[in-house]
Amino acid sequence: MIIPELWNQLVAVIRMEIRKSFLSKRSIWIYVLALAPALLLFVNSFYAGRESRRISKIAAEHPIPPGALRTLRPRMEIKDVVAKLGEPYEKTSRLLWGGPPPGPRGPSGGAQRRGGPAAQPSQSRPQQREQVIYRYTDGQADVSLFFFDGSLMSINRREGQTLANLLIVFATQFQLYFVRLAIFFGCAGVFTNLFRGEMLDKSLHFYLLAPVPRPILVLGKYIAGLFATSVIFSLSTALQFAAMLRGFDGTTVLNYLQHGGWDHVFAYMSVAVLACAGYGSLFLAAGLLTNNPTVVAAFMLIWESVNAFMPGTLKLASILFYLQSLCPIAAPPDRGVPPFLQALLSPAEPAGVLTSIAAIASVVLLVLFVGSIQANELEINYSAD
Repeated sequence: MIIPELWNQLVAVIRMEIRKSFLSKRSIWIYVLALAPALLLFVNSFYAGRESRRISKIAAEHPIPPGALRTLRPRMEIKDVVAKLGEPYEKTSRLLWGGPPPGPRGPSGGAQRRGGPAAQPSQSRPQQREQVIYRYTDGQADVSLFFFDGSLMSINRREGQTLANLLIVFATQFQLYFVRLAIFFGCAGVFTNLFRGEMLDKSLHFYLLAPVPRPILVLGKYIAGLFATSVIFSLSTALQFAAMLRGFDGTTVLNYLQHGGWDHVFAYMSVAVLACAGYGSLFLAAGLLTNNPTVVAAFMLIWESVNAFMPGTLKLASILFYLQSLCPIAAPPDRGVPPFLQALLSPAEPAGVLTSIAAIASVVLLVLFVGSIQANELEINYSAD
């Protein structure tokens, strides 16, 4: 009889808390954090699809010989380029002010001295040089050729978006923004308010006066918060994948999904759920054990942010390390990191799948156990808050 009664109490707590987690005013900005990357990827898919269709149409109207772009060399004349590639699909020109021409040469090859008879005031004036830009495309990339005074000086090749490159971009934003910031702060907003928010609203005493064991109350609140955040952030992950794949043709998408794509989707969604479980348990304890969870959240954010600079042993004390180990694609190092900080980066072998899951599960169980013990001694004194 005890177990069914505890189960019914647990379900009742979960039902009440799920409604609060999904529909409270505090949840609005959590939806913004979760949906922002999906929205950006949808916008990018519109642009990438339009750009792909544009250069494909131009390539059909202005075809160039296959491999001809690779034969271009610096200092080639315009007429030689046109002979290899044909007329460009777009041509622009403008006049630029160049520096003064070099001084006249003396009989021995050296420059004449200042004030010599050949020196003219007009020679120090800047001259106008014509810059001509020819644009070509082979259907894969948009190429701009820059000519100065009729000679090829530089080539700017802008590649179209490929699925392989976009998967690297997705892995980077998922690990650096979505897990480290969006899920982190989303869990902070949901789980710290499960107890601390009700203390501030002066409503927690209704739970404490009910005949519900404190461990059941802690577990019920945690499961409700975990369900809400897992649904929000895992669905956001799926939407991000849908937005990313939207800009590619059906054949490319189907081939990717049949060759590991579904595994990637499942892995990223699972990482999002595990991130909610790990961070959520810590923020639940912070709201239960401390009067100011913001200090705990700030310390955790700093600790997780410096994970890349920690030696191998200390990395094991970071939830982010295990989450990154579970990601199917490793995020490349940030090129914007200053060289002196790159020297401090401490790479470490990623943990195994079972090891990562076990580590996060151990943190959750330990924190819930400590929180349940603390909840048994919880007393409400609203005047002290």
